[in-house]
Order: sequence, then structure tokens, then C-alpha cells
Amino acid sequence: MADARADVRGMLTLEALRKSISTGEIDTVVVAFTDHYGRLMGKRYDAEMFAESIARDGAHGCNYLLTTDMEMDPVRGYRFANWELGYGDFHLVPDMNTLRAAAWLPRSALVLCDVHDEKSHAPVAIAPRSMLRRQVDAARALGFDTFAASELEHYLFRASYADVSRAALREIAPAGWYLEDYHLMQGARTEDFHGAARRHLKDSGVPVENSKGEWGRGQHEVNVRYADTLTMADRHVVFKQCMKELADSMGLAVTFMAKIASDQAGSGCHIHFSLWRDGRNAFVGENAFGPIRCSNEFRWFLGGWIARVPDVMVFYAPTVNSYKRYVDLSWAPTRLAWSRDNRTAGFRVVGDGEGLRIECRLPGADCNPYLAFAASLASGLEGIASHTEPPEHFSGDIYAAQDLPRVPHTLAEATERFGRSEFARRAFGDDVVEHYLHFFQSEQRAYDMAVTDWEIKRYFERI
Repeated sequence: MADARADVRGMLTLEALRKSISTGEIDTVVVAFTDHYGRLMGKRYDAEMFAESIARDGAHGCNYLLTTDMEMDPVRGYRFANWELGYGDFHLVPDMNTLRAAAWLPRSALVLCDVHDEKSHAPVAIAPRSMLRRQVDAARALGFDTFAASELEHYLFRASYADVSRAALREIAPAGWYLEDYHLMQGARTEDFHGAARRHLKDSGVPVENSKGEWGRGQHEVNVRYADTLTMADRHVVFKQCMKELADSMGLAVTFMAKIASDQAGSGCHIHFSLWRDGRNAFVGENAFGPIRCSNEFRWFLGGWIARVPDVMVFYAPTVNSYKRYVDLSWAPTRLAWSRDNRTAGFRVVGDGEGLRIECRLPGADCNPYLAFAASLASGLEGIASHTEPPEHFSGDIYAAQDLPRVPHTLAEATERFGRSEFARRAFGDDVVEHYLHFFQSEQRAYDMAVTDWEIKRYFERI
């Protein structure tokens, strides 16, 4: 895997980094990991310091970073880290396979870290990258390599993040003013940003396939080339960091909220998955299954993935806002069904031959890719282990199929199901489930206590 990543443009070896330091091309290394939300946290190191010691010995970070809310306030009630334990450090271990140029930043490189316990040096089980590694290892133990891609949608605004923070979002217009799905005219109007993003990503070890206008006004999609699952999750978080920091440097703003307005399309993160064995797609087979031919592994993986959606929905839709995306006739899936190349389905089967794969359209652009990928893999692997049969293939408009099971309506509903899921405890462990149960309950409580613009507009004068 190290060799494969090193062949990608923008990826660096330690030797290449040292050479770039000696020529003055790089003087800073961003050492990062992701928190629950999928945000990159970390430190900026002098590049020489990194090359001399951090690359070998790692770095440290306060363990409260895996117990905070969106506002960076420590949240009480976690066993992993709390005031009583004094909020100590954990060990940040650079994965040198992720070392890359950060082309959108001046003279900078970036490396992603695994989070380890400071004393035992074992991976911290609740860290998102640790959770995905566990599922990738479980697949490998069964003889499978796993490959994935995530398609991230976003909205672009010709206003800065500071502007948005000072004014209501509804007062700031998106960069487009009509539905622009595939429109090259509207795409040309944002090419100053999206063209720069494609180039910076390519020069930063994130190969880009294309960009296009999406269905919403000012909504776009930039697609990144698929990879092994851990590499893809890494590319996903680097992609988001690049897009947001590049926009900020240009006085623009991009948002990966799942739903920015009730009258706008939601932003999804469609996940594509396939399993491979001995260099061949393990989903390929001669068994007739609905309109396709496939292997038993394909059928059971699909069956497990669909069956376990309610148990792990919190990892596909992690915020209160996430659930406002699931609206009929909006391109977001609302019911649990699979279909061949049908965008009304939560699970869309696409590709032929070695390209056969499953696209899950449930996750929103606000998901943490490590958690969403881990949930997907755990569900599919259990499906293979238990020979879980998927429902019958569905043809037609799934939005109109009122008898099909629906995705959870709210974060509270999804959190309650996650907390009592025996599957989640088997797949991730009791400590992990309890940790994330507290996280999602805290997120829900923060919303329940907030006074919203909707309430003020509705009740201020007329109540």
C-alpha cells in the first residue's frame, strides 16, 4: 500500500520531504487527525523538527479533543477523558503513507495520524481512524481487500465565512441562481474556485476525476478517484480541508451541511463499495439476482448493509440537520431498498464486470468518512457471515412505495436505535458504542436547548 500511495502525484516520502526542506520548498508540516465530526485537528510543526523527530517519535495532543462539542467545549459524562482524570495526552502516530504536499498552503506538507494511548501505545478504540482500521482488518482476515469512493456535494457562496457568521445564511446568496445540474455555463462561473481546487487536490495526493454543477442553486460536486478504503477516507478529509481553506483564502465559503435550506437540495456523500480477492472483484459472479449477475458475497454484503442501516444510521447522518435532507422527490433516499441504476434508491447497484459495485446514497456530506465507511463495512461483513438476504429488487419510483421501511426521521430516533443495537456492540465494542451514544445524545441536547431563527420568526410577535 505504501508503494501505491507513493506513486500518486503529491505524495511524499520522508526522503523527498527532506529534499524539499533543503531547497526551501517546504518549511511546515501539518500533523493532523480527525475528531468525531471528521474535522482535522492537530499542530503545525517546523519541517526540520518533523523530519528529525516527529516522523519517528510522533506527537501529542490533549485527549479532550475526542470529548468536545462543535464549539470545542469539553462535554461532561465521557469515561475516556474528563475533568476528574485531568485531561491528559494521547499519542499522535504519523502514518507516513499519508505524507503529502499541501499544495493549497504555502510551503507546507500534511500527514495524518493514528491516535494511540499514551501509556500502552495501543490504538485508541474510539478514534474514528482506529474504528475504520478495525473493520478493514476484519475484511482482510476474511481474505478481502476493500475499495471505496465517496462523492461529496457542497454549496459555494461568494461571501466569506466571516460574512456568513455575521449574517443569517438566508441573506447571503449562493454562487448560482438557477438549478445547474451539469450546466457548463454555471460551472464556468465558479471555475476560478473549482479549477483551483482540482489542481491543488491533484498536487496534494488526491486524484480528481471531475467537477460539475449539482441540482441545487450554487451546489457542486468534485469527484475523487476511488482507492482502498482507508486511503479513500484519508483523501476525503484532505479534500474537505483543502476546499474550505482554499475558499477562505479567496474570500469565499463552501459548506458541507446536509441541508442548507428547506427549498434547496440537500448535499450528499454517496459511498461506493466493492470487495476484492486475489486482485479480482469478489462481487462478480454468475448467480442471477434480479437484473444482475453476481457472487453470493455481493448478495450477502448488500443484504447486511441494508439490514443494519437503522442500527448505525448515526454514522451516516450524524447531526440534527442531517435528517432534514431525507425528503421525497429531492434526490435524497427516504426508504430502504435497492435497485439497478435507480437514483430513488437508498442502495443503487452500478457498474458491470470488474466495475460492479454498490452505491449507498444515505450518507450526507456532513458525515465523518471513517465512521461511515466503518459502519458500511461492518454491516456488509456481518451480512456475508450470516448469509443475509437482501429484499427483492425494486423497479420504479421508490419515493412512491409507501410500504417500504423508511430511514429514521430524526437524530434522536437514530441515536436511540444505536444505543440498543446488539449489532453495533458486536461490531465496534461496548466502550465505543457508549462513547458515541453520549456524543450523539449531547448533540441532540444542544439542539433541544437552542432558540432557533424559526422560533423567533414564528412566535416573537404573534404568540
